[in-house]
Amino acid sequence: MSKVYRIGIIGCGGIAFGKHMPALQNQPNAQMVAFCDIHEDRARDAAQKFGTAEAKVYTDYRELLSDSSLDIVHICTPNDSHADITIASLESGKHVMCEKPMAKTAADARRMVEAAKRTGKKLTIGYQNRFRPDSQFLKQVCEDGELGDIYYAKAHAIRRRAVPTWGVFLDEEKQGGGPLIDIGTHALDLTLWMMDNYKPKAVLGTAFHKLSQKENAANAWGSWDPQKFTVEDSAFGMITMQNGATIVLESSWAINMLQTGEAKTTLCGTEGGADMWDGLRINGEKHSRLFTNEIQLDAKGVDFYDGAKESPADLEARMWLEAIENDTDPVVTPEQACVVSEILEAIYESSKTGKAVYFEEK
Repeated sequence: MSKVYRIGIIGCGGIAFGKHMPALQNQPNAQMVAFCDIHEDRARDAAQKFGTAEAKVYTDYRELLSDSSLDIVHICTPNDSHADITIASLESGKHVMCEKPMAKTAADARRMVEAAKRTGKKLTIGYQNRFRPDSQFLKQVCEDGELGDIYYAKAHAIRRRAVPTWGVFLDEEKQGGGPLIDIGTHALDLTLWMMDNYKPKAVLGTAFHKLSQKENAANAWGSWDPQKFTVEDSAFGMITMQNGATIVLESSWAINMLQTGEAKTTLCGTEGGADMWDGLRINGEKHSRLFTNEIQLDAKGVDFYDGAKESPADLEARMWLEAIENDTDPVVTPEQACVVSEILEAIYESSKTGKAVYFEEK
């Protein structure tokens, strides 16, 4: 790559420090030159750890966007601000990587898609689980037609007791929901991507507040405050697609279930199936016999060497920059992410009304 991209970070919280900034730091054609957070000390800390010597610090994202030298911004703020900041960033001439979910509401997600089309700037959403080795392999299996027509799938995002108690995770007003919109969104995105099916027909869903009101509950990050737990603790949906395919989505932060796992998918096709429960397994039938293949995703066989590795976050960052450099679609397109948001919102709506939500055919 010939160009070095000047990048601004808006929102210097956990996901920025944990994924975006370390991954960008590993890209030779990326420079983080601007950092913004409503807490100035966080922005300064980010600038010191990841920024160039002349990196600037802001507490108002509008001031950051006024810098015409910036090429790209990464938006790592709470869900309710994604749409407005993304649209302003696109309109200021920047390409945008926005953290998942795309937006708090489907209407906001659609506004973001329209803004990307109107401005001609690239927009992608941070669904990094597509970039895991097992996901990359399984996507190739699906594209090669090895599973045939995938007509039934499950999207898994189950935690037994792992409620995030910090930040705004439990605030429905800021987030739009709990585990469904937080981790269920990853599982659904992964499943739709594998199926290459973005035409939902109907959704029936339920969201529960069954364990959220327990006092002194067991939890990975310490007991939660029931008074502040305003989002669901678990949510489930059945999605039927226009071609008849069916997806069951399960998500929870707290549920009495032993089989747990996040951002996993189970696929059932006419020629074979796949799941991610015990590594990546492909199953099928050959010569009138059933088989199960466990896919080896590391080098192995060589002492003291596991093979060259690129983390999912690093691969996500590299492929994002390559899409900008080569003027190609990003791996995660805004149109795909918008469908995820529309389905999640339909599950919430169905839970509230007790009725199925139907989509217009496109």
